Amino acid sequence: MTERICAGRAVVVTGAGQGLGRAHALAFAAAGASVVVNDVGAAAATVAAEIQAAGGTAVASVGDVADWGYAERLVGTAVEAFGRLDTLVNNAGLVRDRMLVNLTEAEWDEVLRVDLKGHFAPLRHAAAYWRDEAKAGRPVAARVVNTSSGAGLLGSAGQANYAAAKAGVTALTQVAAAELGRYGITVNAIAPSARTAMTAAVFADAMRTPVSGFDAMAPENVSPLVVWLGSDDAGDVSGRIFEVAGGAVSVWDGWRHGEAVDAGARWEPAALGPAVRDLLAKAPPPEPVYGAR
Repeated sequence: MTERICAGRAVVVTGAGQGLGRAHALAFAAAGASVVVNDVGAAAATVAAEIQAAGGTAVASVGDVADWGYAERLVGTAVEAFGRLDTLVNNAGLVRDRMLVNLTEAEWDEVLRVDLKGHFAPLRHAAAYWRDEAKAGRPVAARVVNTSSGAGLLGSAGQANYAAAKAGVTALTQVAAAELGRYGITVNAIAPSARTAMTAAVFADAMRTPVSGFDAMAPENVSPLVVWLGSDDAGDVSGRIFEVAGGAVSVWDGWRHGEAVDAGARWEPAALGPAVRDLLAKAPPPEPVYGAR
């Protein structure tokens, strides 16, 4: 039986009609949360009905999370239905994969709009709600879980638009964590590996363990971390990026200041060559871009 670590909490999960979002919504409901299931189509109602049939509490909200007005209404849906909002899981996304020289402006704009603005807009309106609650003297223990990707951390050949959007999600996460902590809001992100409609071709047969029956690429493997990050218990964790795949969870150790060389004056371009090469020789090599040859 799932421990109800989110009992009494109200949660919004975006892109919850299938894949990771559906798994998150079901897991939050099993952990005792009331869930707003968002998606752009009828699947939102299907998942909400599935939660209700299992004895949980859920409502569906159909709309585009990158639409500014709808994102505000989405926050309002939780408050109207459940009297509060405690956790926002930004999961909605899409891919339009193409090599850089073939990538169209429309494909770039669409992915950045859904995958990055579609995180920012709900986060912005949820943060405003929680700030107002805090300023009114009501206790806030709010949680935001954003969805980045290995492509956003390391890059991925054929996914310049997606990688740029997901890298933006990590930066948004870190800035939001720094700005919003004063109001009782934590903001973290995950970089999941799972087989979904977006990744079906890549992960169709990957990371299975037939002997034990454990499907390491099942979306349900990612949800326990998301539920914990969305719970009261995770109130001291913020601004972190977690990679999660199968049963493995790790904390991403990303960009850091490296060793420096200081001339004490403006460099001459020709003198920088040896200095930079010496720094590179001392630095660890970068992790390879996914799919690079």
